[in-house]
Amino acid sequence: MSLRNRTYAAFVERGRPPAAEEIGDEDEVRAGWRQLHEAHALVLDPATAEIRMANPFSAVPTAYRVHAEGRWWYANCAWDAFGVLSALKVDGRIESSCPDCGDPYSLGVVEQRAESSDLLFHCLVPAAHWWEDIVFT
Repeated sequence: MSLRNRTYAAFVERGRPPAAEEIGDEDEVRAGWRQLHEAHALVLDPATAEIRMANPFSAVPTAYRVHAEGRWWYANCAWDAFGVLSALKVDGRIESSCPDCGDPYSLGVVEQRAESSDLLFHCLVPAAHWWEDIVFT
């Protein structure tokens, strides 16, 4: 299994990013993570070189919490919240709050479809510029 797949599998299993030594030789894993970071396959925290994002999963608490099969994960954004459920191929529930008014909301996703059809997804940053500051985006 590739380093990328081992990393994602460990993230899904634990609900958090794995430590390098949990999935292989620490030096080899860290070198591989740097290559994956440079290829935009995951995001390393610049201060610690630990995983910050393994899209669609977030290693840090965010406003987007995804519940599925008795577990939960943080997503990086609203779009990634749907991505978590899609990647896992499961039904689930997304919890967050409206960025405009702050009201909390909860949204079920069944058979890869949102239970509500009145959703609006707004990106402040054009997609062509996301990787200029992916944490902000």
